Amino acid sequence: MNEVFLWLDKYLSRELAVLITACLPFIELRGAIPLAISLGFSPIKAFWLGIIGNAIPVIPLLVLLEPVRKWLRRRFRFMNKFFSWLDERTLKKSDKVDKYGALGLILFTAVPLPTTGAWTASLAAILFKIKFRYAFPAIMVGILLAGCVVTLMSSVFL
Repeated sequence: MNEVFLWLDKYLSRELAVLITACLPFIELRGAIPLAISLGFSPIKAFWLGIIGNAIPVIPLLVLLEPVRKWLRRRFRFMNKFFSWLDERTLKKSDKVDKYGALGLILFTAVPLPTTGAWTASLAAILFKIKFRYAFPAIMVGILLAGCVVTLMSSVFL
């Protein structure tokens, strides 16, 4: 990961590097906010860069992920295996989403642990057929809560 951050820092402004880092799956704001604070940004600036960056992919994911998944599955056999694995993995971790629907998406997004967050919550929303009008606000609330937790932890420990 260090090489990715170094490359981003070399070719982009530090703000844009943090914003892009927050957009990335698996890293999201959980990596972007500590990165921003370690770069010397104030916790408030780090928080908002992380929130905005993590929010950027949510609408395209909720709108386009299912049609793209279907197309890739039909077109490439290995993608069918990949999405089967990813779906199974997401379903195992998203019992709260299954039980509580959009409210579960908030909890799933807000927990700042690996393999939770906006990307996985968007996939869970699609798998559980949660409508956009419920999924989007729920994921955004989860992003805000996760941002608060990560910013507080980063401010204390960095």
